[in-house]
Amino acid sequence: MTDSPLRLLLEFDNQAQRDRSQPPTFLHRRDRKFALVCEEQGVAPDAARWLAHLSRLSGPRTTPASTGQTLGAWRRITGVFSAAGLIAGVLTMAGLLFYDGGQRINITVFLAFVLLHLVLALFTTLQSLAGWQPWRWLARRLGANPDQGVFNKLHPLLMAQAAHLGGIAFGIAGLVTLLATVVIQDLAFGWSTTLETAAESYHGLISAVATPWAWLWPAAAPDLALVEGTRFFRAGTPTASPNPALWGQWWPFVTMLWATWILAPRLLLWGLASAQTRRKAHRLLASHPAMHALMYRMETPTLDTGNSHHDADDLPDTRARSDLLPLPDSDILLCWAGAGEPELPEALRSGKQLVLRAGGSASLSDDDQALNHIAGHLQTRTKAVILLVRCWQPPTGELQDFLETARGIWPEGARVALVPLAADSNQEPDAHQIQPWLRFAERVGSEFIQVSLPSFQIRDPYSAAGEHS
Repeated sequence: MTDSPLRLLLEFDNQAQRDRSQPPTFLHRRDRKFALVCEEQGVAPDAARWLAHLSRLSGPRTTPASTGQTLGAWRRITGVFSAAGLIAGVLTMAGLLFYDGGQRINITVFLAFVLLHLVLALFTTLQSLAGWQPWRWLARRLGANPDQGVFNKLHPLLMAQAAHLGGIAFGIAGLVTLLATVVIQDLAFGWSTTLETAAESYHGLISAVATPWAWLWPAAAPDLALVEGTRFFRAGTPTASPNPALWGQWWPFVTMLWATWILAPRLLLWGLASAQTRRKAHRLLASHPAMHALMYRMETPTLDTGNSHHDADDLPDTRARSDLLPLPDSDILLCWAGAGEPELPEALRSGKQLVLRAGGSASLSDDDQALNHIAGHLQTRTKAVILLVRCWQPPTGELQDFLETARGIWPEGARVALVPLAADSNQEPDAHQIQPWLRFAERVGSEFIQVSLPSFQIRDPYSAAGEHS
């Protein structure tokens, strides 16, 4: 589940967001129990084990939808940079190697381009270390959500990592294009500059640039004779009989120049950005406010006094009846975690073309199939789904993750009518059993989910009063 520091940080932050809706007493008992289990097993409690423990408590589930969406967005950003780098590398090298037979390929242009690329690569690293985000608009367009809490602090490093991967793709594509062009064409290299530069000075510059590989490939380090024999001018040549055989001897230098000063720096800077991203993710996780609260709950024994809340100052909550909405007309019925067992009431089952089950003992693939089946049915049918739950079971994070995934899969405008069923499905649940589901609907989003009761369950208060009289 947590195969990288980024995923671990995201899943921990998402779990911390979900825990905000839980009572502090429940969180304390849950996490203290986890710490005691780790002590019995002789292992140190950490974030990865804690998340795995919560996953076992909730049953087998997928990664939360928000985590998958965030990581998927950054994979798309990396893919965009890599594809752009491949295309730009081929086009750039083709432009630098353009030769029409009349003018030689200028080595000075290659040197200037390599210097420009090095400056851009270093600038990318410096902006990530400074926390500047020049690509914020691209991250927002590709769905990376630049304002997402603690994870926002990693965006500069992640953008630098993606940019360096694009630079690596650029370098590889350019190198392959260079070697392919050397094989299929007869290239003529030379050097020239408007400045008054002697061949000895230019050879000194070339020797300094070729220092990293001169010992490994001597042919890729041009000597003074090659430099003197391949200088060209705007018109004519300095000698009466130029030697065309020398014009093609620059390609080993150009190959090593590209590999050493464009590809290798990008690889090193990408590795540096990756290491910094992992280290910062570890630091952000260790300094996360929810991590400090978790450590306190795990280290502090729980004391059960029987009731952690007094209701002396509480006013009666009269929203239970007013917040219930009429049950929509729908032919889709979804039973969550065994709701409606052993048998659904005939009034709920009649007229339903699609009756599915999810959650509880259902497997992950069963849940995914149910979501996709409903999504296909909603394309042509009414955009409402009736979701049956057991009223005495409190809302869980598993159900919330399921609904968040459904919101991303189902068509726009789809709504869920959540129906809490009592132990006797023909009777209306008590008001105190409906209240948690009303709060759950508000937390998930009233534009997507509502709480309803079937008409045959709603008791007539006047008839009930007559029976008592």
